[in-house]
Amino acid sequence: MMRNHTVTTFILLGLTDDPHLKTVIFVFLFLTYMLSVTGNLTIISLAFIDSHLQNAMYFFLQNFSFLEISFTSACIPRYLYNISTGDKTITYDNCAVQIFFTDLFAVTEFFILATMSYDRYVAICKPLHYVTIMNKKVRRSLILGCWTAGFLIILPPLSLGLNLEFCDSNVIDHFFCDSAPLLKISCSETWLIEQMVIACAVLTFIMTLICVVLSYIYIIKAILRFSSVQQRKKAFSTCSSHMIVISVTYGSCIFIYVKPSAKESVAIDKGVAVLITSVAPMLNPFIYTLRNKQVKQAVKDSIKRIALFSKK
Repeated sequence: MMRNHTVTTFILLGLTDDPHLKTVIFVFLFLTYMLSVTGNLTIISLAFIDSHLQNAMYFFLQNFSFLEISFTSACIPRYLYNISTGDKTITYDNCAVQIFFTDLFAVTEFFILATMSYDRYVAICKPLHYVTIMNKKVRRSLILGCWTAGFLIILPPLSLGLNLEFCDSNVIDHFFCDSAPLLKISCSETWLIEQMVIACAVLTFIMTLICVVLSYIYIIKAILRFSSVQQRKKAFSTCSSHMIVISVTYGSCIFIYVKPSAKESVAIDKGVAVLITSVAPMLNPFIYTLRNKQVKQAVKDSIKRIALFSKK
């Protein structure tokens, strides 16, 4: 993301210097990472294998799970390597690549969550036309649109960041390369790029949140018109897991921008970053699995198949 001739490597301070705490953090992040990858890969595999999970809702969930694996893999393995080897350095190019991918995956994730809200709106408000509206061509176009929007939004600040220079310091107060701590140590004029980063973040947040809120206003209105209590419960249960994931994602982002003080902001940013990069990707598969009867049934069927295969 940055080009200059003085700095070829950066030093990532990480979360702590305490060796005992480092061990605890390593174990915690390693376990959450393994659970995250396993859980999300399970959802991707189930949606391919099980015929009941081959509609638009699970197609979007597959893509969301792929994004979760990609996002956590862009941050966590590198930090685990840093803790285990004690090598805190990261090359200039690797830092640029890490910023590009973490930003791309993060922004695209918001657009996919908005698309999933629209999918739930069509399923509940226009159930008879659901299969026609959310056909394969539309699904693919929506996913392509999410990735394109993500790329186009991060492009302006990233292209400006290519001209950043670093003279006095190469120490990044974070556990992965992130734009905010990098801008703090640059000796270039960063006002324009900082405003652009904020503008892009707000644009993503507002655009996707409007889509989510509007979808759920129509969904709730439609559910309240249902005559039977059983129908209402079923409709709410299909949306509940998605609403929980949305709350975690948007809530953690709001938390980043509502800080108690500047001094505490670095520690809070790191804490929220741990939540976003490791805890949330691990929780999401469990949220969807535990709150969705079709996914639960697909898990049971797969376990039965594996058990029968192993007996043979």
